[in-house]
Amino acid sequence: MRNLATLIVALLFAGTAAAATPGEVECIVPSKPGGAMDLTCKLVRDGLRQLPDQAQRPLRLRYQPGGIGAVAWHSLISSRRADPDTLVAFSGGSLLNLAQGKFGKATPKDVRWVAALGTDYGMIAVRPDSPYKTLPDLVDALRRDPGKVLIGVSGTIGSQDWLKMAMLVKAGGIDPKVLRFVALEGGGEAFTAMQANFVHVVSGDTSEAQLMAAQGKVRVLAVLAERRLPGALAAVPTAREQGYDVVWPTIRGVWMSPQSSEADYRRWVATFDRMMATPEFDRLRAAAGMYPLSLTGQALTDHVQQAVDDYRVRAAQFGLLR
Repeated sequence: MRNLATLIVALLFAGTAAAATPGEVECIVPSKPGGAMDLTCKLVRDGLRQLPDQAQRPLRLRYQPGGIGAVAWHSLISSRRADPDTLVAFSGGSLLNLAQGKFGKATPKDVRWVAALGTDYGMIAVRPDSPYKTLPDLVDALRRDPGKVLIGVSGTIGSQDWLKMAMLVKAGGIDPKVLRFVALEGGGEAFTAMQANFVHVVSGDTSEAQLMAAQGKVRVLAVLAERRLPGALAAVPTAREQGYDVVWPTIRGVWMSPQSSEADYRRWVATFDRMMATPEFDRLRAAAGMYPLSLTGQALTDHVQQAVDDYRVRAAQFGLLR
């Protein structure tokens, strides 16, 4: 009840948030700073600067954490339904929440899906001084004494970070119910908690882990991709290589208010099409730890609906549907 009350209060305040000022673009980050949602809005900002007609236009980032995206979602669909220049970051985790009913009665048809900027993948990380050197090391420790290992995840039971770890340990013959998860608000907070040794493991995304891994601040045990990834994590084996057949791609993009005009929606779709066609955008996307995936407009809308349907099936396998 306390969490519900906190969310209701947050929603009330979120509903009064001012729209972007005329001429200004706003990108809402539905989490605390430092995670992949933050990276998504920063990629939008940096990408738009590559277009001559957008280069001088202000873009403001607004952080609106709460309910793992629920506060930002309900803020726009309730009080800013026709806002033409506010974009909201989303991920595969947002779609998983929709599939499970964590946004109430919301459906993908309640908003306008503008652009998918890229994809990244799930990963499992520990501190550099952790005794777990490989994914099997970690799974063996969880099998022996799951109560000793605290696992940091963005969101609560049923979130994508929870589900990644649940799928891994289930593949290793462990009941996910015996694990000790610590629910946090966004990937940035999860890594901060691990640096402070408040949690011992983070289930998150490669885009969040790349910079910290390159700086030697974390050890990534596995990437949840079909094959090894290029760049900073090239030496990290996949979960499949280590005996756990789990792959988790994570789409990243932006949506806008449900009653924005058709002209405004088409303007933004065309703008993102132009932005993602520039050679510089490929470099920016890679620097943000994402991999190529470019969808806009109806193609993205169809993809989102299919993803929500697929997530619903997967969630049902773990008894997560409401």
